[in-house]
Amino acid sequence: MAQAYGENLKQAMDTLRTHKMRSGLTVFGVVLGVSVIMLVAALITGFDETIQDNIKQFGADTAFISKWDQGFHGGNIPLEERQRKPLTLEDSQALIAGCPALKNVTTFLQTGWMQVHTVRTKAGEVSAIDFRGVQANFGQVYANAATLSGRFISEGDDLHREKVVMLGENVAPVLFPGTDAVGKDVMIDGTDFRVIGVVEKPKGGFGMGDEDRRVLIPFNTFKKTYPSADEINMRVQAYAGMLDQAVDQAEEVLRRRRNVPYNGKDNFSIRTAAQEVAEFHNIMLMVYVATLVLSAIGLLIGGVGVMNIMLVSVTERTREIGVRKAIGAKRGDITWQFLLEAMTLTASGGVIALVLVNGLVLLIRLTLRWRGAVPLWAATAGVIVSVSVGLIFGVWPAMKAAKLDPVEALRYE
Repeated sequence: MAQAYGENLKQAMDTLRTHKMRSGLTVFGVVLGVSVIMLVAALITGFDETIQDNIKQFGADTAFISKWDQGFHGGNIPLEERQRKPLTLEDSQALIAGCPALKNVTTFLQTGWMQVHTVRTKAGEVSAIDFRGVQANFGQVYANAATLSGRFISEGDDLHREKVVMLGENVAPVLFPGTDAVGKDVMIDGTDFRVIGVVEKPKGGFGMGDEDRRVLIPFNTFKKTYPSADEINMRVQAYAGMLDQAVDQAEEVLRRRRNVPYNGKDNFSIRTAAQEVAEFHNIMLMVYVATLVLSAIGLLIGGVGVMNIMLVSVTERTREIGVRKAIGAKRGDITWQFLLEAMTLTASGGVIALVLVNGLVLLIRLTLRWRGAVPLWAATAGVIVSVSVGLIFGVWPAMKAAKLDPVEALRYE
């Protein structure tokens, strides 16, 4: 039996080599459908690793608190959300006092997102900066705010509203090319500040958009310089293993302070890293579903093409089938010959797709510093699906060939 299958497979390969152009055009749909599956799986794997690493860099056992609902927003922000009162410094103090599971709370202040800020020196300028007024414990709660050089903002800087600033790792060399930024002056929106340190760029990110444009000044200095700024947000840090309890306690304190009625909707949001990762996975699930639909269309086109070509092949080889039957070939032999030919045809499409996608992924990794790769399950699934297309769409031509009458087949011209 194994020998018979080997002979059938050899004949199938000979047929493919004989009709290279026809075989190539036939498997195009299969290559397209399988490539979409593998490429999207590789991209999503890379995105997933990057997103999770970036989220974890905000700090272990931390949660973000804002007056705005977090996550994906479809359309305009609801009126109720826009009318919510801002969080306050007193809210953060109440959280520390009323939440035993909380280890630390840091508060930072920003202007509205529509207000663009610029930092400049005589040597350079950076606009669209991530500009914040932060407290001295910002670097303790945020794991991605390590000091690269100089020092971090102190409680004394904040208390006395000192005009000092910390620059992001990508901002400093633009303003002070070839020299150390610490101790020098910069101008932010027309106001002079003294640079006291440089913040290390967070690890992770990919492509050209992972620049660290952070510019940090003391919280009270920001409040004095921009008196209308009221976008106060917080990041809380729980004791190890107590994040869920800390979130529950923080929610209870804020509901009470912000006069949220019993069974009423929170007029603030608390979001943990685990929730952000879960939302990302939900979005990626929808992408997967859309990908499956697109790849199914490509595979259907490829499958119909394979079936048509195999029917043509049966017609062209009618006399051959008659000869084989005349010398003792059974229906099963003829059926397997054409099924193996169809599966070999589509399997070659799967292998071509695997090679092409891996080459494309390698190119993306080298050019965008991205660490995605085709997952083993996607590569395996792609090849299995390509073989299955040949099996499914090759049944009818194979059965048609097997049912041919040997006498009539030998008379075919």
